[in-house]
Order: sequence, then C-alpha cells, then structure tokens
Amino acid sequence: MDLLNRPRRLRKNEALRRMVRETRMDKSSLIYPLFVMEGQGIEEEIPSMEGQYRYSIDRLPYELERLTKAGVRNLMLFGIPDHKDEVGSGAYDPDGIVQKALRAAKKEFPDLYYITDVCMCEYTSHGHCGVLCGHDVDNDATLPLLAKTALSHVEAGADMVAPSDMMDGRVMAIRECLDAGGHKDIPIMSYAVKFASAFYGPFREAAGSAPSFGDRKSYQMDFHNRREAMKEALADIDEGADIIMVKPAMSYLDLVSEISAVTDVPMAAYSVSGEYAMVKAAARMGWIDEERIVQEMAVAAYRAGAQIYITYYAKELAKYMDEGRIG
Repeated sequence: MDLLNRPRRLRKNEALRRMVRETRMDKSSLIYPLFVMEGQGIEEEIPSMEGQYRYSIDRLPYELERLTKAGVRNLMLFGIPDHKDEVGSGAYDPDGIVQKALRAAKKEFPDLYYITDVCMCEYTSHGHCGVLCGHDVDNDATLPLLAKTALSHVEAGADMVAPSDMMDGRVMAIRECLDAGGHKDIPIMSYAVKFASAFYGPFREAAGSAPSFGDRKSYQMDFHNRREAMKEALADIDEGADIIMVKPAMSYLDLVSEISAVTDVPMAAYSVSGEYAMVKAAARMGWIDEERIVQEMAVAAYRAGAQIYITYYAKELAKYMDEGRIG
C-alpha cells in the first residue's frame, strides 16, 4: 500500500516519541497540599487518604525535607485548628495554626514556595465557608474576614494566597486589602471554578471541615454548568486574580481546556482528595497500575491546558520525572 502519511513513523521508539511529545511536564509546576494541626509529635495518617498525613508544627520539617529531596518546591497549607467558632476567628488569628506553621517553616526552609488556602470552613463551628445569617452564608459579611485571613497569612510569610470559599467579590476584597497593607506583589490564585462535588469527601475528613447542616450548593458551582464556569473565571480575573483554578481536575478537564483557551492568566487544576483516594483504593485491590494511572491523570490535566497541577501525588510524579518515566 502506497501511503504518504504514516503517523506511526513518529511512534517508532521512545527517543522519537519523547522528541515529538506535545505535552511536557516539569516539577516546578507541581503543588503539594499539606495539612497542619495543633499539638506536638503528630504525624497522623488520614484514614481515607492512604499515604497522606496531618502534621503538628514540630513534625512539619520532616515532610518539608522529604519534599525538598523530591524536588517539589511548592506547597499549599491547610490548617486544622483546635478551636472553632461561629465566625471562624482562628482563620485570621495572627497566632492561628497556618500562621504559626508558616513562620516555623519559612525559618527552616526559606526557599520553598508557600501558598495558603484562604477559607473559613475549617475554622467555623458550623463548617460552612463564611459567616451565617440564619442558615444561609452571608456573602458580603464574609468578605472582610477572608481579606483579613489572607493578610494575616501574608504577614506570617505566605508567598501566595488561594481563596477557595466561592464568595462573590472575594478576590477584589483580598486584592484591595493586600495592596493597602503594602503587599501589592503577592499573587492570588483563585479557586475560580470550584464545583459542589462529591470528590471532596476525604478532604473534609482530613480537615474536619464537613458542614454540620445542609450543603455548599448555594455558593459552590452546579456541576451541570459550563457557561457559568467561564463567567466565574472571567469575573475573578477582572477582580485581580493572577492565577485561576478549576477544581476538581479529572471530571472537569473540558473546562480547563475551554477557559485556558480564552484567558491570558496561568491555569491550575486541582486533583482532589476523592481522585487520590479512588486511585489508592483500586491500586490496593490490584485492579489498576497505580503509577500509570497517576501519570495518565497528570498528563491529561496538562494536555487540557493547565500549567500548574495541585496533587497529593506530587512527590511520586517528581520521582517519575527524575527517572524519565514521565515528562
């Protein structure tokens, strides 16, 4: 058969396949989520997230050392406080768990890049992401507290803040607060497109952040909606977001692709706790090849248009890159 076009020519061997690869990954684009909690000597495995731990501040350096050795330089801190109240005061307390962890971590590992999750859900007694008015989250009353939280994180050493609450106007409130506080150079990575998803279950166990009543569907997005996702992303960019995120990653890569095609800021995708837990559970049963699945999921996010990948598999992906098994 006389064929001029033979796509298989460029698949002949590994060297050639890597040469013509369209999607490339780098360790510098990985962000590792990390849970810190009050107490001493705690390195506590999260039952629904095999291989992931909650760390007290004195144990945190051991994990930071492991990250450094793996070549993962970026991390996102989530705090688990001892005390919770109606207004989530632990979120913006200068001596809150994230603030203390930042000061300690920056002292020992100043070259790592520290991003903090800015939300109220871990700190409120009711588990919702803002101040309540009856059984509803009061959007506008929550904004000053989110801004105050972001500022307190930056003053404690955060290099970037990442609001995940999904309140309308929170990016602008945070940007104005940071600028007024002399922090015009601190970037905001907005959870711009965050869906009310069933994939968050293990995280809520890890962070103790499940709502005590109702759900978050009045502020997190309906997963049926595509145009609304675009609207949210563009609104956050207009308010000053430097990076936007789609969360979760795996089931929403169509939106990563669509939004990245029409925006001019970096795009992040968060491979969330439910994705991680499903892979771990299936691998434990011997049903899947864990390494290949993890690689395939990561490449899919980058292929869709993400430049930044937030994943609990960051250390493993870094190892695969070092060994030439992915990249």
